[in-house]
Amino acid sequence: MSAIIISGSSRNDGNTSRVVKILQNHSGWESIDLNNYQFTYYDYLHENRHDDFLPLMTTLIDKYEIFIFATPVYWYSMSGIMKVFFDRISDLLTIEKELGRRLRTKKMAAISASGGNDLGNIFWLPFRKSAVYLGMKYLGDVHIKMNKTHDDLAPGMESAIIEFVQLLNKS
Repeated sequence: MSAIIISGSSRNDGNTSRVVKILQNHSGWESIDLNNYQFTYYDYLHENRHDDFLPLMTTLIDKYEIFIFATPVYWYSMSGIMKVFFDRISDLLTIEKELGRRLRTKKMAAISASGGNDLGNIFWLPFRKSAVYLGMKYLGDVHIKMNKTHDDLAPGMESAIIEFVQLLNKS
């Protein structure tokens, strides 16, 4: 099954990027960085309909079955760019309904990275509930703790990534 890692972080060379690279090494999945696209906040008047969001979503929906969202943890939540991306999915419920309906055949998962390990299940709520609302199958999630002193994975985290890949490959 084709999968894409959609990475959203404030920097391209941080912990989330490291996690995405390790995830790719164990899975062979492609990835995109939301920083490479120009899109703005959800606009009720849809005056931003000509930015990169709709073409990006068309490509993702046409090409991939599983969307894996990768985000750092900022203030106990997903990154700002990831939140804007999720907000823009509203375009697929209003001005691009046919494209939005095609999400019903897709699957979603999420992975996060931070120096802490205190997320709790509430962190995953926007991902899980968005999948349900869009008719997507939610496959699961994993938090990857980083080693604060070495800018690398904390002990046992590479195994968690491998288990995550195995879980998604079974779906």
